[in-house]
Amino acid sequence: MNILLIEPDYRNKYPPLGLMKISTYHKNKGDAVAFYKGCSSKLRNQRWDRIYIASLFTFHWKKTIETIKYYKKSVKDPKDIYVGGVMASLLTDEIRRETGVVVIKGLLNQKGVLGFEDDNQIDALAPDYFLLGDSLNGPEVYSYPTIDSYFVHATRGCVRHCKFCAVPFLEPTFFNGLSILKQVKQIKNKFGEKRNLLIMDNNILASDRFPEIIEEIKEAGFKKGAKIARIQNGREIHLKRVVDFNQGIDARLLNSKKMQLISQIAIEPLRIAFDNIKYEKLYRRSVWLAAGCGIKILSNYILFNYRDTPEDFYKRLQINIALNEELAKKGYFTRIWSFPMKYSPVLGEWSKNRKYVGEHWNRKYLRGIQCILLATHGVVGPKRQFFEKAFGRTIREFKNLIRLPDVYIIYRKKNEAKRKLLENRINGLTNKQKSAFYDMLIENNFKESDSDPKNKKILRILSAY
Repeated sequence: MNILLIEPDYRNKYPPLGLMKISTYHKNKGDAVAFYKGCSSKLRNQRWDRIYIASLFTFHWKKTIETIKYYKKSVKDPKDIYVGGVMASLLTDEIRRETGVVVIKGLLNQKGVLGFEDDNQIDALAPDYFLLGDSLNGPEVYSYPTIDSYFVHATRGCVRHCKFCAVPFLEPTFFNGLSILKQVKQIKNKFGEKRNLLIMDNNILASDRFPEIIEEIKEAGFKKGAKIARIQNGREIHLKRVVDFNQGIDARLLNSKKMQLISQIAIEPLRIAFDNIKYEKLYRRSVWLAAGCGIKILSNYILFNYRDTPEDFYKRLQINIALNEELAKKGYFTRIWSFPMKYSPVLGEWSKNRKYVGEHWNRKYLRGIQCILLATHGVVGPKRQFFEKAFGRTIREFKNLIRLPDVYIIYRKKNEAKRKLLENRINGLTNKQKSAFYDMLIENNFKESDSDPKNKKILRILSAY
């Protein structure tokens, strides 16, 4: 069979593991396999026995559907196109109605989903790393920044069923998977040694095999302080290796014994979610456990635009700044980096774009945070001075910042004088005028407002937007 594997040309950090495993499966059967990221007129004009198309986040709906339709005439029948992945598992029926192709929901671990007697083995196969260097990509081959890594799963599913999460739809049952050591050996023997270890589990601490998993990680060459020899410019150098529990660990399942186990491997960073202010005490305990075990680099996901408020969001960031200072005073070298992540629904019409606004949020606030994160490259570092410059010293300053025009937020120093003038004009409004102004502001849409016969003071302020 002639097999074409396609990933839509959205930007993504991780390679399409599902397609890489399908490639291994078909190559084991002796089939010819080609891979391309995006839409290629040359490939579309060829006839393929099967086309597999990956999908990622639901807000890539438009691009993914366009890619599927682009290749529909490249097969004898639309039923020869198979679409799988995150979006396919969440919006299964919508994709079928829109395209008429075969849509696969969940993992490739069930017999017959692709029409073969042994296709239930696909999820357990080693991903095909050779696939991504396929000559079909030519000089425009997409570079995945994490490609020098072993991509493995020790478990599947999650014991939690958080309403904001897609995992209950993708992997509804939690179970222990293959040996990490076995997976690493498979990849190493066939595709060469990789520098880092990315563990893609959704909730690895829920495994009753966790101590064994840690031992396998160490045996695979990823003890604390592990390095790998590489040749660069004709000489041997030794590079640090890292282990990354990519989806983060569940602080609710963490204890001192598990943290001590984690500290024995080359973990960097240790990711801990801080999605809700009500978990502050538990989160703080986890950070101190990590510091006490000598873990130096922590990263956390800060979910916002869900059920939180802007005040909650700011407080969680501020807590990390305070924790960094508290740790330093106690002589720990642990540093915490925050990664704010805007919530988007996983189902429904709002899932198909990134325009959802949470009940305690508004478009201007969300846009304001986006502008701050543009300047910080999406990361909130450990230094108070930088944090207070970016987000403000208080919640009031923070809210005033995210109400500013975009260019005033991004190019803060350049527009300092204009910003002060704008703030003086806002402060000069009556309470009624301020209320009217903020009502217009929160929609972050001034195209219609500019021409409305509003109060001249408000119009002069809006001109800055």
